[in-house]
Amino acid sequence: MAFFHNRTVNLLNLHYWITSVALGGGGAFWSVYLLKAGLSVPGVLLMSAITFALRLILRSFLLLLGVRVGLRWLVVIGTILMGISFPFLTPVHGVGWPLVWLVVVTALADTVYWPSYHAYFAALGDEEHRGQQLGVREAISALLGIVSPLVAGWLLVSFGPRVAFFTTGVIEALAALPLLWTPDVPIARRAPGAFRAALSGAMLFVGDGWVSSGYFVVWQLALFITLGQNYLTYGGALAVAALVGAVGGLVLGRYIDSGRGGQAVWVSLGLLSLVILLRAGVQDHPVLAVAANAMGALVGCLYVPTMMTAVYNQAKRSPCVLRFHIAAEGGWDVGVATGLSLAAAVTWYGGSLSLTILTALIGAVFVFILLQRYYAAHPLEVVDAALEAGEFQTQVGEMPKV
Repeated sequence: MAFFHNRTVNLLNLHYWITSVALGGGGAFWSVYLLKAGLSVPGVLLMSAITFALRLILRSFLLLLGVRVGLRWLVVIGTILMGISFPFLTPVHGVGWPLVWLVVVTALADTVYWPSYHAYFAALGDEEHRGQQLGVREAISALLGIVSPLVAGWLLVSFGPRVAFFTTGVIEALAALPLLWTPDVPIARRAPGAFRAALSGAMLFVGDGWVSSGYFVVWQLALFITLGQNYLTYGGALAVAALVGAVGGLVLGRYIDSGRGGQAVWVSLGLLSLVILLRAGVQDHPVLAVAANAMGALVGCLYVPTMMTAVYNQAKRSPCVLRFHIAAEGGWDVGVATGLSLAAAVTWYGGSLSLTILTALIGAVFVFILLQRYYAAHPLEVVDAALEAGEFQTQVGEMPKV
C-alpha cells in the first residue's frame, strides 16, 4: 500500500493518532469538568471565550518563534505545551487563581500548536497517494475515537480528575516523539503579501468559529446536562458518535471524492443547519440528544472537507503557509470568542442553551455565502483536497477542547 511507502506521512499520522486519543479522551471533558467543578453555565462559556480571545493576543509572537526554530520544532513545542495544559484542570474549584492559570496555559498551548500543526501537515502532505494514506489514518482514528471517551469517563469516575487529566497530558506529550524523525520546514523571515493572501481564509474561519461556539462548545454543555451530568453516560454518547462517524466516512467517502464544490456546499451546509435545529430542540430528551450528537459525525464527513478544501487550497497558493494559518486561526478565534460571549450573556440573563445553539445558524449562513463565492470561482475543484491537511481531527475546522 502506498500509505506505508511514505515514512514522513506515517510519522505525521502516528502523531495524529496519539493526539486524537488525548483530545477525544480527556480533552472532550474540558468544559463539562469545569461545570462539575463549580462554574455556572455562563461562567464556563465566558472562560471559554476568554481562552480563545487570549489566543488571539498571544499569537503575535508565533511567527518570530517559527522563523527561529522552524515548523517541526514549533509543532513539537506546541504538542508538549498541550500535554502540560491538561493537569491544570485538576485544582480548579470554582473561580480563582487555578482557573486563571488554566486559561492562560491552555491559550498558550493552543496558540503554538494549532497553526503550526496545520501548516506543517499542509507543507508535507503527500498529494499523490493521499486517499490511501488518509483512509488508513481515518479508520484508525475512528476506532480510537470510540474507545478514548469511554476510558476517560471511566478514569474520571473511578480515579478522579487528577489521574484522568494527568494521563491525558502524558499521552498528548508522547505525540511529540514521532515528530523527532520528520523533516523540518523552514519559515522565511519575509513573505510579502502573505497576510493579505490569508484574508479570505481568515474570514471563512470567522464564520466557522461562530458555528463552533454554538454547535460544539454550547452543545457539549447541553448534552452533558441532558444526560444527568454523568461522565460515563457522556463518554458513551461521544463513543456512539465516533462509531457513526466511522461508518459514515466509509459510506460518504465516495461522494466526497467525486463531488463538486458547489454541490457539496448545499448538501453539507444544509445538513449542518438541520442538525443545529435538531440539537436546539432535544433538551430534556436524552435519547434524542444522543442521536443528535451522533448526527454531528455525519456532518463532519461532508462539511469539513467542503470547507477545508477552500482553506487549504488558498494556503498552498499563499506565499507562506504558517503566516496563512496564523491569520486564519486568528479569524477562528474572533468567531468563536464572539459567539461564546453572546452565549454567556444570553444564559446569564436567563436565556436557554437551545437559543444559544441556534445562534450557530448565523455562522453557517456566513460560511455558506463565502464557500459559494469560492467554488463559483473554482468550479472544477473537488472537495477532497482538505484531506491532505489532516483537518479531520476536529470535525469542523478545529474542534476545541473547551
